[in-house]
Amino acid sequence: MGIQPDVIVCRSDQAVSHDMKHKISMFCDVPTTAVISAIDAGSLYDIPLLLHEEGLDAIVCETLGIDLDEYPINLALWEKVSQQAHSATKPIKIGLVGKYVTMPDAYLSVYESIVHAGFGSGCRIEVQQVDAEFVPSSYSAEFLDQLDGIIIPGGFGERGVEGMIETAKIARERGIPTLGICLGMQVMVIETARNQLGMGNANSTEFNSATEFPVIDLMSEQVNVTDKGGTMRLGAYPAMLNEGSVVAKLYAAPVVSERHRHRYEFNARFKDQFEQVGMICSGLSPDGRLVEFVELINHPYFVGTQAHPEFKSRPDRPHPLFAGLIAAAVNRNDGRENRIFNIDTLQAGS
Repeated sequence: MGIQPDVIVCRSDQAVSHDMKHKISMFCDVPTTAVISAIDAGSLYDIPLLLHEEGLDAIVCETLGIDLDEYPINLALWEKVSQQAHSATKPIKIGLVGKYVTMPDAYLSVYESIVHAGFGSGCRIEVQQVDAEFVPSSYSAEFLDQLDGIIIPGGFGERGVEGMIETAKIARERGIPTLGICLGMQVMVIETARNQLGMGNANSTEFNSATEFPVIDLMSEQVNVTDKGGTMRLGAYPAMLNEGSVVAKLYAAPVVSERHRHRYEFNARFKDQFEQVGMICSGLSPDGRLVEFVELINHPYFVGTQAHPEFKSRPDRPHPLFAGLIAAAVNRNDGRENRIFNIDTLQAGS
């Protein structure tokens, strides 16, 4: 036995006519006003406004018994988001260097966070998907140098990690604004250890358990875990930020809370050595044991976090770390004098 609907939403590439709505209402036994036309939108962020014009929100509130006199519908903030989405015209190219780029939805939350951050700066973000397995063989240093910024996202397993490490090296040496997320932060640390601290075989024990320099190591509480399941460090955890650091300025707060999902972490016994070459641990857990943020001084933007900030980004409230990346990327774009290559025509590996 079917469930009697209260509203019918019709997807189409053009507005559903009144006559068509009337016919649908007769066959589906709903009022004509409850037949909603959901036409193709110019932007994802236009959809709530289009559905509001059709009266969908009012019908839903009535069905749920929500008094609109007491709780009036106010989409002023969303109208601003839609306006920003349409007025964002300055092209900024951000490279997303990961191991899952062939799967469209794998980095969707990261992609949307980049777009959110572009709104406030009037930037139309163009994301360049870069398969980490093919850096630098197909994606050379010259190719990456044409980007305005880079994100190295999270992931598990060894595949593609060396390409991420090489990406971090290129970004560090060429001053490309870069944000590392979870595994992304870890490869930034590994790269600095290998090429700045002379630790040639530095690695994470996730990838090489016998490494002489385990700058990324299994968390102490994970050492004896055999039935892994949902035993990772999951959920929201606080971090204390160093006063005057890049991340403290971005967050405008001394203590922040971010969501986590990991087993491995920065090995704090190497902390002093990293800070000697300019990579500071700018955010720690309240007990001082866990490194939550790293950043490189004297670089336009080289920030890594063990957390997943993409989970907290919103269209009207872009996450500070993504906003910082886009601001640095805009500066890089504005300061570029003559582009020898055009990113749209540059062939991978040329």
